[in-house]
Amino acid sequence: MFAIRRYAESDHAAVRALFIAVNRALAPPDLRAAFEGYITRSLAEEIDRLADYYAGRQGAFFIAHEGETLAGMFGLEGLGAQAAELRRMYVAATFRKRGLARTMLAHAEDVCRQAGAPVLTLSTSELQQAALAFYRNAGYALVREETAAAQSNKTIGGDIRRYYFEKDLAGAPQ
Repeated sequence: MFAIRRYAESDHAAVRALFIAVNRALAPPDLRAAFEGYITRSLAEEIDRLADYYAGRQGAFFIAHEGETLAGMFGLEGLGAQAAELRRMYVAATFRKRGLARTMLAHAEDVCRQAGAPVLTLSTSELQQAALAFYRNAGYALVREETAAAQSNKTIGGDIRRYYFEKDLAGAPQ
């Protein structure tokens, strides 16, 4: 049985390890160096300072666990704004295909509704085909696409196609 709670500093090592593992697994051979740069930058700008990072963006970071084991994680930015943003939704490989992503997404949507954010936005890349299908099946509408040339803590860059989705939570069933 999975439980979801807010991130605590004691979760840092496991969250860091999951972030690195997922991103290394996503890296195509020709973009490994770019992914390593992205990992390093994201650790410094976000992952290694999660509490401050999300607090500074009207947000929160959550972990999903089974017993004492980290199973997944996600962040929310802009809670209380017109549109919140889902970030860093990752499920550990050993916990995939067990409904955890659906559980985490439903929790994220509930948090947004409670905070007064009527829309939830998110983005993912062409490298994450399972995520693309998952978000579409969960009722998220594609609002734009772009090719990300520049790297930031939100995108690898490297001319990877990014897809931006949103869902109206006010009209969505709970």
